[in-house]
Amino acid sequence: MAELLSVNEALEAVLGRVEPLNAEPIGLAEAPGRVLAEDAGALVDLPPFTSSAMDGFAVRAADTPGRLPVVERIAAGRPAPRALGAGEAMGIATGGVVPEGADAVVPIERVTTDGDQIEIAELAAAGANVRPRGGDVAAGAVVVSAGVRLGPQQIGALAAAGVGEVRCARRPRVAVLTTGTELRRPGEALAPGEIYESNGPMLQVLLASAGAEVVPLASVADDEDAHREAIEHGLAHDVLVTSGGVSVGPHDLVRRIEAELGVEEVFWGVSVKPGKPLAFGVRGPTLVFGLPGNPVSSLVSSLLFVLPALRALQGERDPEPRYLNGTLAAPAKADPRRDELVRARLTSSGELEPLTGQESHMIVRAAEANALVYVPAGDAELPAGSTVRYLAL
Repeated sequence: MAELLSVNEALEAVLGRVEPLNAEPIGLAEAPGRVLAEDAGALVDLPPFTSSAMDGFAVRAADTPGRLPVVERIAAGRPAPRALGAGEAMGIATGGVVPEGADAVVPIERVTTDGDQIEIAELAAAGANVRPRGGDVAAGAVVVSAGVRLGPQQIGALAAAGVGEVRCARRPRVAVLTTGTELRRPGEALAPGEIYESNGPMLQVLLASAGAEVVPLASVADDEDAHREAIEHGLAHDVLVTSGGVSVGPHDLVRRIEAELGVEEVFWGVSVKPGKPLAFGVRGPTLVFGLPGNPVSSLVSSLLFVLPALRALQGERDPEPRYLNGTLAAPAKADPRRDELVRARLTSSGELEPLTGQESHMIVRAAEANALVYVPAGDAELPAGSTVRYLAL
């Protein structure tokens, strides 16, 4: 094997080959989880009129404290019936239009009502409980910037600003292919030497979480013709992700057949544990990831390299892995040669507790983890209490 790339070098090589996908217009109801390709601007001032922040009474601050007649009542969704005159008050609901002439709203719980009159005991400050027109955003101003993945708060902001349609990057179409004669679908009977196929279901869920439109391909046995047909089909997508068959054994066919089909291999091998025998290449605009067959290796490789590529394809502003900072609850031994992603559990106290059983085939142990702690290569042990970076699972 050639000299291994560092994690950062490999990620740079992957992102350097990404060309963002074309944008398409979509309705706001279909936009959650999509990435904006263009800034989205407000169609109206928000609020579109001066409005009340409270149920109460619209007044002139100069008329307080004092006793005032209630001359009108303003419901939300209705225009103010007229301007407020000096020495008058109008009842107003939260969100109601503050009438011209009023410059404050006194909350209902701070007045004493006596028929059609109210008594205000304290001075009201000008502007109190009044939401000015355009106080949140002015018409034409950017509500959500390009490169942002749309979540609930962004959808709410766009809807409030009158935006019914946005332009978003097309969702990447990702083919997922698992390889190995030994694989059987969950639920089938196992013969000696066979195992259940877990990488495909895991990868489908993981890649879909990054906005991909996942196309699962049927698993293929260690047969050249079956590999060639499946890989050729997968290369018609934006991304092809294979699992297994990327090492140097006699049944590891993926890289050789991809080369025969015109895939340019950008690199093979990353200095990371687990996930060292990762392959990455391209054919035209198609990105090709060859993940190791061990389940945890596939998981780690996807989090470090495949998901960032999917985010970059969609034009996401910050596609890199989303590291958080945390504190080790127990020591973590570093590998002298490779950076390591250690499965851990984030405890209720906010500390990271490394789990036992870190071998790359132990996917059931990984099910207990909700974090992967990044432990740089070295000869020293990271003691409990060390500040570390981790990826949330």
